[in-house]
Amino acid sequence: MAGVEFSLRKECSVFSGRVGFSFRQAYIFSYNLFQFCGHTWILSNTIARFFTFGQDALADTFYSVGFVMSLCQLLSILELFHIADGIEKARLLPRLIQVMEKNVLLIMIIMLEEIQSKPVVCLLLFLWNILDLVRYPHELLCLMDTPSIAMLWTRYTLWIPLYILSVATEVSLCSPVVTIYRALPYVETTVSSSCLNSTVSTHIHLPFVLMAYLPVLALGASVTVWQLLKERQHHLEKWCKKMKRK
Repeated sequence: MAGVEFSLRKECSVFSGRVGFSFRQAYIFSYNLFQFCGHTWILSNTIARFFTFGQDALADTFYSVGFVMSLCQLLSILELFHIADGIEKARLLPRLIQVMEKNVLLIMIIMLEEIQSKPVVCLLLFLWNILDLVRYPHELLCLMDTPSIAMLWTRYTLWIPLYILSVATEVSLCSPVVTIYRALPYVETTVSSSCLNSTVSTHIHLPFVLMAYLPVLALGASVTVWQLLKERQHHLEKWCKKMKRK
């Protein structure tokens, strides 16, 4: 009886482990699939509007895709918990920088309606979606155990110059120096006339807070690129060793 009871406990523990594993895999697969579909819709909508209305579509691109883009970027915060919990195998620091960088800039664009119609916002959303459409299909293929060398190379090689280009777009065109300073009178008027006009807002001067974003962005992007280069070397070497064993 003791032996039978021990075997039943062992089978139950194995079964519960499989159920837990399957649930985690189903969750992370659903998350990546949702992000892939969301960014595919955003990119398709942006391209379709451009071919339909031409350059006039650039002015209201954010109004048409801003909600879905905000939802996808907000949900991307979950990726930090995925890495911390071990569901996703990736480095936490580069992902933290990427997630915070996009969310901070997106909040800035939402708050400043004066810059939402700028063509640079459309360019920035386009680059962000290309980056995510390079990353999420690779994650889905890895979850299905069907990775390809083409997707691996695209994910860890093409992704790096695209990321640098997106950061350069943020710094040169959407940085606080260029974009936010242009809309600064509107922001300061809103802040001074709102209920937030307290002793805290008098000590924290908004222009200095916005100016601090630029060096933080540059430093964070440098760290991210360095980490991405290390990841690229690691994954490509791992793939080469796997092919040699076959």
